[in-house]
Amino acid sequence: MTTFDDRENAFESKFAHDAEMQFRAEARRNKLLGLWAAEMMGLTGTAASDYALTVVKADFAEPGHEDVVRRVVADLDGKASAADIRLKMSELLSVAKGQLLAEN
Repeated sequence: MTTFDDRENAFESKFAHDAEMQFRAEARRNKLLGLWAAEMMGLTGTAASDYALTVVKADFAEPGHEDVVRRVVADLDGKASAADIRLKMSELLSVAKGQLLAEN
């Protein structure tokens, strides 16, 4: 292989790794968001974990994260606005990335 081929393979590997890490961070963020929302709804233990899993699954309904926002806003029934949810998601994405980096 040439140096060019080696560099190309390295860039492709980095791109794949970065995409996987972003996916994992967003899934972790959604789980943390689900746990946060579950606490606001008074859910604990298994019920809270189950609800967090439904929030993670909600992200697969359509591209982007608005499907998650709509789900949590509806479930919280006026306890938090869509803007509040988006702000919390932004905060939790940083937390999720930090957790993933600490695990590796």
